[in-house]
Amino acid sequence: MTLTKKIIIFMIAGAALGLILNITELNQNVQVDTYLTGGLFHVIGQLFIKALKMMVVPLVFVSLFCGTTALREPAMLGSLGGRTLGFYLLTTAIALVVALSFAMLIGVGVGSEIPTSIAYQAKADKPLMDVVLDIIPSNPIMAMAEGNMLAVIVFAILLGLSATQAGKAGDKVIEFFQAFNEVVMKLVMMIMNFAPYAVFAILAKVFAQLGIDAIQTLAGYFFTVLGLLIFHALVVYPIILKLFSGLNPLTFIKKMESAVSFAFGTSSSNATIPVTLRTVTERLGVNKSVASFTIPFGATINMDGTAIMQGVATVFIANAYGVDLTTTQLLTVVLMATMASVGSAGVPSAGLVMLQGVLLQVGLPIEGIGIILGIDRLLDMTRTAVNITGDAAVTCIVAKSQGQFDESIFNDPHAGEIKSTS
Repeated sequence: MTLTKKIIIFMIAGAALGLILNITELNQNVQVDTYLTGGLFHVIGQLFIKALKMMVVPLVFVSLFCGTTALREPAMLGSLGGRTLGFYLLTTAIALVVALSFAMLIGVGVGSEIPTSIAYQAKADKPLMDVVLDIIPSNPIMAMAEGNMLAVIVFAILLGLSATQAGKAGDKVIEFFQAFNEVVMKLVMMIMNFAPYAVFAILAKVFAQLGIDAIQTLAGYFFTVLGLLIFHALVVYPIILKLFSGLNPLTFIKKMESAVSFAFGTSSSNATIPVTLRTVTERLGVNKSVASFTIPFGATINMDGTAIMQGVATVFIANAYGVDLTTTQLLTVVLMATMASVGSAGVPSAGLVMLQGVLLQVGLPIEGIGIILGIDRLLDMTRTAVNITGDAAVTCIVAKSQGQFDESIFNDPHAGEIKSTS
């Protein structure tokens, strides 16, 4: 059995167990909550997520360094970066426009009763100027320790460029990092073998705590966001992929199963980087020199799933509070959310921090976020899966345009498959 199939089976089993615990109210039993859902399941899930996050900074730094040195020519790197950024911002803007238009069309949130007892504790959101200034780290080691991915990306690229210009000394450094990259990828593969059990534990806990009551209460909002996320992943991305690369969308979607499963379970684009990187190189045929740049970059700035949530949530909260959004306010939402995605962290629920800035910008109460908090965890898992699908689609498009794509690997249904070790 392949690892992907095993993950899907364990994912379904975990969700089913969680719903059973919720429906039978066993999740409210002190012993079950302490030792099972809040104990064993929580520990297994968190250990796996921490293990993946442990690999993010070394993997991003080393793979970007190696990718930059493989490109050699600064002009090629500039072309790659420009095209990648352009496609990421384009898909985010499309996601926002579609989300706002559809939410306005169906009137999501109209007639909703606001539970005034629900509050949301706003977290600090970085101003755009601070995001720009933080791109160049004053202390690269501190940037790595704090997980400032934009700073890590820039430092890795600059160091890689300098290594290509440093002659024999640079060659020695490049050789070291190439070997280090192989070791890091091996460690990632070791961690991935525990994925099915971790996904089972994570989903069992989420569904045991969430159940179906919260979904029923906010059904209009929940299914609007969920439907648009699925539409974006299965319609918008395939159309863009076909138009700009000519690749078969069905093959692409099928080969993304493993990465999507990981993203759904972890709710973190950053934590899924190792799996996404492996998928696009070994399953889809993208050259590592391109993928090592576009995937970490996408996990940092590409937030299409989050953009969809923000668009629908803005309309929902406005309608729920009886506020009519003007055309100017809607355009502000598109601009604000698209630009905010550049500095958003690829971690669970980062979209809520971004959403508060959007709501403040258009004059809506941020307390409205408290209404949707109950079901955001499940939607967060789904939109993360959409985000990494977008990362992979843009990576394929850019790699194909740069002549860094092996179509024979893409068309081979068994290329890069991982067999489960147990």
